Amino acid sequence: MKIEEYLKTLPESIMTGEDVDLHDDTVRQILEFASVGKDDTFYHLGCGNGHSLQIALSEFGVKKAVGVDYNEERAASAMRIIGEKRASDCTIRCENILDSDLSDATVVLFWFSDYSILEKMIERFSVLKKGCRIVTLWGPLPGTLPDRVEFPYVLNTVPFRKAPSLREQAMAVFGTDCIDFVTAWEFAERYSKAVASKDADHDRFLTILQTLTIWINAKNLGIACGDEIPMPIRNYLGILKTYFNIEMEHLLDQNSP
Repeated sequence: MKIEEYLKTLPESIMTGEDVDLHDDTVRQILEFASVGKDDTFYHLGCGNGHSLQIALSEFGVKKAVGVDYNEERAASAMRIIGEKRASDCTIRCENILDSDLSDATVVLFWFSDYSILEKMIERFSVLKKGCRIVTLWGPLPGTLPDRVEFPYVLNTVPFRKAPSLREQAMAVFGTDCIDFVTAWEFAERYSKAVASKDADHDRFLTILQTLTIWINAKNLGIACGDEIPMPIRNYLGILKTYFNIEMEHLLDQNSP
């Protein structure tokens, strides 16, 4: 089956990140990356267990932390945890992020992959106060150039800088105009570690998929090193097809540079 068909077989909650709680150490890295401090009002959209809010308050001293999650069960669980911690400067809202008031935010952690949501949220983010930082994982907000990158963490600052093209956006994210297999694997592995599960085999599989995705996108955008498909890329394409019945070769643009 084609990779698109395989992805459709996965639970929607996994694809959107709804049921994936970031590890506490990953949250700390994100908050350090965004230079979060005592003058900030921190929002986590899709806050899950609410641990990110506690860390922002107790370790980074933010003046206010707000979590938004439309899943009633998860929001209730986060509320209980926050209540036990007696965090008076922390709020959990059980509501759709498209309807939530973000007007006082200075830092927003936003990890969604649904493009229709991304497009709507860009409009909402763009009217936030000047200097507000939006932190995403894997890629910047669509159509924008990142202001800072420590892959897989990406930061956009209001007002957003428009990306002249997908090629220039990719170059800004990866910090190079030539992506080879080693670079693709390194960046994919960073992402896998940031969202690591308890299953090492799952993480390895994710790294392979992401490596191929990074390299194929680079090839199609004309920023892959060399004209030939590297042997490791050929090998992993073959492994996916032979052992997992997943085909990705069709993603390669035959007219790419």
